[in-house]
Amino acid sequence: MTRMVEAAGGRTLAVETSGDPHGLPVFLLHGTPGSRSGPAPRSSVLSRMRVRLISFDRPGYGDSTRLPGRAVAAAAADVATIADALGLGRFAVLGRSGGGPHALACAALLPERVTRLAVLVSLAPRNAEGLDWYGTMTPSNEAAYRQAELGQPQIAGAFQARSNVIRRDPAQLLRDLVPELPLTDRSVVSDQGIRRMLVSTYRQAFRYGAAGWIDDVLAFISDWGFEVESIRRPVRLWHGADDQFSPVEHSRWLADHIPGAELYLEPGAAHFGAFKEMARAIRWAADG
Repeated sequence: MTRMVEAAGGRTLAVETSGDPHGLPVFLLHGTPGSRSGPAPRSSVLSRMRVRLISFDRPGYGDSTRLPGRAVAAAAADVATIADALGLGRFAVLGRSGGGPHALACAALLPERVTRLAVLVSLAPRNAEGLDWYGTMTPSNEAAYRQAELGQPQIAGAFQARSNVIRRDPAQLLRDLVPELPLTDRSVVSDQGIRRMLVSTYRQAFRYGAAGWIDDVLAFISDWGFEVESIRRPVRLWHGADDQFSPVEHSRWLADHIPGAELYLEPGAAHFGAFKEMARAIRWAADG
């Protein structure tokens, strides 16, 4: 089920729910780039888990109105707005990849509403003390973030041009990624079901351009608007040990700085291994 929710400033947020409509609510915050139609367990699987999964296009992606200059922290207000519109008091949150920092914002800024937080292959803050932020990051990601540090005018044209190509052929983004993928990730994205979900999320993400992608990247390398050390909810971090898109040291840093956080490093897995972990993470989050 998809609905449009009115947010602050006259914006709208495109929201999708699946699974058990009366189940335990879990927000799923999609990756970068991504959309509400991103990879997730089938609705029948969610229903068996008694979970109501709620996903939405972040501002600038898909059918959600752009919020120029948004910080990572802005996600918390949008999640609260959606929860209010759905009549939800408390809920769990799951963030994958680029959704990880936004999920952390929810736990930090909505402590009375978030019950548990699961975070898969997340980035750490750009100003994380003692972390070599670029470290083992793939060359393409490092180049994009370093260019973003020069400001929006430096990346807007390139990101828009690339999004135009992907909008015409969403599978192109996957083809671009494959040369940098370790064998374990190549195996994951070779699965036809996974490829269909990825193509679907890219098609939705870029239907009106690259604004969401640009704003995500700029938000990650700017002040997030909260401190992860302030999080006091149960947090489960998962990272594939061979990940280079979001280097594993980022989750190690988060585990060291979020009180009580549990970190699970999976040998032989990398960035897209998070898809296989998602059902387990949702089940853990809903058990809170």
